[in-house]
Amino acid sequence: HVQLVESGGGSVQVGGSLRLSCAASGYTYTAYCMGWFRQGAGKEREGVAAFYVDGSRNYYADSVKGRFTISQDIAKNTLYLQMNSLKPEDTAMYYCAAGGGSGFVCRAYTVTMLGWRGQGTQVTVSS
Repeated sequence: HVQLVESGGGSVQVGGSLRLSCAASGYTYTAYCMGWFRQGAGKEREGVAAFYVDGSRNYYADSVKGRFTISQDIAKNTLYLQMNSLKPEDTAMYYCAAGGGSGFVCRAYTVTMLGWRGQGTQVTVSS
């Protein structure tokens, strides 16, 4: 079992930046893929970013490519999402997720299928 706790959300103006954190604990070594997804009010879940835990490559949704960066601090067992040049359409609850296994195709669009997820942190971007 893996526990994930997000933090770092808040309210910013258009063009601002935020860094989300996700503290992982438990059997984190069993996770094959980690990432972030978001869900705005009245919208479907959208995978935002993902990477294979072995650090081989990062993947991003087209809507955030060039603005968001996913990273991890292995020593702290923490996942990050640096969000720059924020837009009103980035307003959503952001969740980190982990899981998958050998054979799982780890991409931004598959993050919503990962088995473990946190409680979310709200990001609001105002113009």
